[in-house]
Amino acid sequence: MITDISIDQLNALNTDEATTFFTHICHCQRWANDMCAARPFTDLTAVLSVAETLWSEASEAEILEAFQGHARIGDLSAMKEKYSAASKEQGQVALADERVLQELLVKNNEYFDKNGFIFIVCATGKSAEEMLTLLLARLDNPRQDELKNGAVEQGKITHLRLSSRITN
Repeated sequence: MITDISIDQLNALNTDEATTFFTHICHCQRWANDMCAARPFTDLTAVLSVAETLWSEASEAEILEAFQGHARIGDLSAMKEKYSAASKEQGQVALADERVLQELLVKNNEYFDKNGFIFIVCATGKSAEEMLTLLLARLDNPRQDELKNGAVEQGKITHLRLSSRITN
């Protein structure tokens, strides 16, 4: 997987490589294909602008597809497997006490059972306690509201991933 890349390198990737790069950013095939087709980009600002526009056009199926690229917050074994200690995407979950992690797991399972998709939050910099508070605040929302909330959070995650992996 390509981690850090310049705009020039991104523009020079072949279609398969670029699509793979974008799929690792956001697990939505249509979005990744459209990002690849939008090249060449002039700078990171252009990438972020196109990414936001393309994500705003996502259908429910595409949003749900993107959600499938995430580990459940609170499923510590899945997070440890998917994200190394060097990753900041899952916030400070690894530092949380067992009670908070257990509550995150239970409430994430309730959320999934209610909505049919995992709880999505841009966890960077958030403690497990903060994520639990956010989850509890959103748990009783209608499914359509949570689909929108999750899509907004996915957009934030995508923005962070692009900003951290692409250099001008």
